[in-house]
Amino acid sequence: MASDERFSVGRETAVIDERRVGLSRIAAGATRGAYTDQNLLRALIRQACISAGLGRADSTVPFADIIEPGAVVLLKPNWVLHWNQSGAGMDCMVTHPAFVLAALQEVVAARPGHVLIADAPIQGADFNLLATEDWRRHVQEVAGKTPVDVLDLRNAVATHIRGVLVTNEGRRAPTRSVLFDLGRDSLLEAISTPAGQFRNTSYNPDDMARVQAPGVHKFCLCKEPFEADVVLSLPKLKAHAKAGITAALKNVVGLNADKNFLPHHRVGGSTLGGDCYEGLKPFKRLAEFFLDQANRRIGRPSYLALMCAARSANALHGGNLEGKWEGNDTTWRMVLDLNRILIYGDASGVMYETPQRKIFSLTDAIVAGDRNGPLAPEPAALGAVTFATNPVHADVAHLALMGVDRGRVPLVREAFGRMRWPLVQDLSATEVRLHGDTMTPEETTAIAGLPFRAPDGWRFHGPAERGIVRQRKRG
Repeated sequence: MASDERFSVGRETAVIDERRVGLSRIAAGATRGAYTDQNLLRALIRQACISAGLGRADSTVPFADIIEPGAVVLLKPNWVLHWNQSGAGMDCMVTHPAFVLAALQEVVAARPGHVLIADAPIQGADFNLLATEDWRRHVQEVAGKTPVDVLDLRNAVATHIRGVLVTNEGRRAPTRSVLFDLGRDSLLEAISTPAGQFRNTSYNPDDMARVQAPGVHKFCLCKEPFEADVVLSLPKLKAHAKAGITAALKNVVGLNADKNFLPHHRVGGSTLGGDCYEGLKPFKRLAEFFLDQANRRIGRPSYLALMCAARSANALHGGNLEGKWEGNDTTWRMVLDLNRILIYGDASGVMYETPQRKIFSLTDAIVAGDRNGPLAPEPAALGAVTFATNPVHADVAHLALMGVDRGRVPLVREAFGRMRWPLVQDLSATEVRLHGDTMTPEETTAIAGLPFRAPDGWRFHGPAERGIVRQRKRG
């Protein structure tokens, strides 16, 4: 796909400004029943697309501007886990099933040849509770004659048997993944020394060390997005304990084929050069040692005793061992590397100097999630839907809706940086369009924003803004 934002529409051409983010919204008080009204959901989706610049050929079928008849379309929802650890329900947890159906209806109207709805949730998720049998029947009803497949992209799933973590690997054929090595062009290279520090909770650190090291930064992605003609990401807007925000940029992590390749933090506290937690905490460092030993013994009886030792040591300091704080300097780099691969890479693992595709994003922020997302969010009744052709500008708009300055969130701030395979072609300010009006991010906050409560370990707002958030929390 050329980088000038031109998309074929029959004999015409639709020109879409990559800086523009289309926004539609309803009143916060109307969000409670929004997911039960398919006509409302389709109207919100259509309006967001039109505001972004789609619908020039036919305003009733805006996706016809980017989906050729007969095309293969990949829809990528956020299906991270089948239950909300905060107890606050699923509306703020995953891309709502009704929203996915409404998006599918709009996509089918453009007459694609085949649609895939696919994600790789975390290894312990129950996919059949995320994409239930009843919901899949609705998918087929909505799709009509258009073939639709619902895919679990995970190569490995995990469960606990009598306290021992057991993984079932090799669920997908090796031919269904693509291996990339960004080498010294990876954004992780700057923090790769000393070697062996990268970690991902519940994964063997020795496996990580083989694929993420100085000069070597390998990623294993699913082949589906490289084979599709159009990739439409369907994120749920949430606060994120490791990245600050999960939306357009973060959602593509679910197109990864093997999470052993994905660093989420570095072992140790910030005083020792790690980013798992702030400062120097000796017992937490001891807990990390036991955790590493446990993860080297996944599926073996000694796993349970080592995990108990890790929990006991960590309890002396409290907190987490997963890099859940604003000093995490690893997760954002991994996420941006994945975005660069998906935009510039091909199905044979080659990276090109020009974009090979776009990752469009249609975000469900009707009931968004604040506090301790992605696994324990609480509802934020935002009432918004966005559409964008560039995930970076999309997330600038999302932070504006959250009432958060992008300078506080490295995932979005650093996405504008100079790098090989850049994510932003136009460094001009993001433009948000709502009902024909163009707004800056600051104006978006004032007109349509809702101050989000930050995850534990993060500060989203200054003192005056925190007063607003406390007021909202009491209310």
